[in-house]
Amino acid sequence: MTDRDEEVRALIARQAADWFLAHRDGSLGTAGRQAFEEWLLASPVHVEEYLGVALIAQALPMAADDAENPLEGILDRARTLDEAGVRPLRAGISEPHAIPEPRTAWNRWQFAAVAMLAVMIGGFLWWNADQPTSQHYATAHGEQETWRLADNSVLHLNTDSAVTVRYRRAERLVEIERGQAFFEVAHEPTRRFRVLAGSTNIVAVGTQFDVYRDRASTVVTVVEGQVIVACDSTLRRTLHVAAGGQVRVMAGTLPDHATPVDAQRGTAWLHRKIAFDQEPLAEVAAEFNRYGAVPIEIESRSLNTLEISGVFAADDTETFIAFLRTLDDVTVETTPTRIRVFRHSMLPADPVETH
Repeated sequence: MTDRDEEVRALIARQAADWFLAHRDGSLGTAGRQAFEEWLLASPVHVEEYLGVALIAQALPMAADDAENPLEGILDRARTLDEAGVRPLRAGISEPHAIPEPRTAWNRWQFAAVAMLAVMIGGFLWWNADQPTSQHYATAHGEQETWRLADNSVLHLNTDSAVTVRYRRAERLVEIERGQAFFEVAHEPTRRFRVLAGSTNIVAVGTQFDVYRDRASTVVTVVEGQVIVACDSTLRRTLHVAAGGQVRVMAGTLPDHATPVDAQRGTAWLHRKIAFDQEPLAEVAAEFNRYGAVPIEIESRSLNTLEISGVFAADDTETFIAFLRTLDDVTVETTPTRIRVFRHSMLPADPVETH
């Protein structure tokens, strides 16, 4: 087990202890019980650690002391599952850690309760293997958010983005509906981590990468580790992308190779920055418009391809406007509803477009 695996295991153990205390104190409401179910279903390791906490505490009846989910009901459902021939999911659960012998011997009822709880949880996981739990995450215009997922991966969402996360027995699936997401993937040997953005599939194991889906393309940027990019779920043709590499998929077409990029610059949005190096003004303005309340409009066609460089705060449009005003033959006019950018001396072949 690597140091990273040990850190993840320790975090899961702490989460299991928190859930155990919440059950014991009776502080879980309907939403809390649903969240506990999602956490439990996210990984067989969660089941093992929760049972381990209950064993160490020698207080399983208290762990299940829930007015809407009493221990007697758990045992009855466990017997029903057992009689129906539902088998517990054991393949993904590692051997439990050694537990010191308790000072007070457990009676047969307590051991039976632990066994029944294990059968119930295992059978429930097996029964729901093809009925994945899902969670939706979204941000509004100009908003950014970060969540720790049930499998201990970390999800960062950029402005105006939305994703749905589904947990299955064989994989963790994230569907990007729109926008941009950055992932810090928790390694799980038995379940792959797959991201679906339109027709683009990205498979990762223990890595950090960025996916930006817009109307015309999907851009994948790898910061750490590597990912596999494909344009169909069968992964017939794939492209391996290592750290510092970027792939742009357009119209469902996978390029021949990845492009080397400055990955830190490409993920500057994580620090609410916009960074660009010799990029067209039209693209830079569009990036600012993802965050600002007043849109920037480039009204001179010849300015669209003007290449500029810089690093700005995503929500500091004023500084960007001041920068534009330092450029030769560029005029910026601001109104409450829009920011107009055009050439100061207009040529007949390049008129200002009116709206």
